[in-house]
Amino acid sequence: MTRLVLTSDTHLPRRARDLPEPLWAAIDAADVVVHAGDWVSVDLLDALEARATRLVGVYGNNDGPPLRARLPEVARVELAGVRVAVVHETGAAAGRERRCAAAYPDVDVLIFGHSHIPWDTTATRADGSTLRLLNPGSPTDRRRQPTFTWMTAAAVDGRLDAVVLHHLQPRAPKRSGV
Repeated sequence: MTRLVLTSDTHLPRRARDLPEPLWAAIDAADVVVHAGDWVSVDLLDALEARATRLVGVYGNNDGPPLRARLPEVARVELAGVRVAVVHETGAAAGRERRCAAAYPDVDVLIFGHSHIPWDTTATRADGSTLRLLNPGSPTDRRRQPTFTWMTAAAVDGRLDAVVLHHLQPRAPKRSGV
């Protein structure tokens, strides 16, 4: 079994100074950390490379030349027999499954980011094979979502199991005065 942490759209240090502690704890326990782009800071890439057992990442639309020099636009890995692709953008939600199934015919799971909206769907290809699409949302910039999110999963004998979307409630604003 290979334990995975999936995250994206961290936007450090613009949206937060650091990743939430529960996410760091999950990273410490994981065999593989997947980041689907929009890091913004090279410092986070350095920290994840130092702390993660294995890191798979791509750059996003908000990542500048230093990150683009170190990360691919699309990453492809096999994890415990599961063929995985990672990309930041997949286009509009409408038609996403069909487009991605055609664009990634040789993978079992596509992990993506960009929207900050958690996503977990499956597309069936003409040949009967399936593609699971996962977006972990964002642990630091929830936008219109009620919580900050990331995912954990397990790759086991060629299948993806135990996919869990983790929620972290936003902190209440600090009150000034008395």
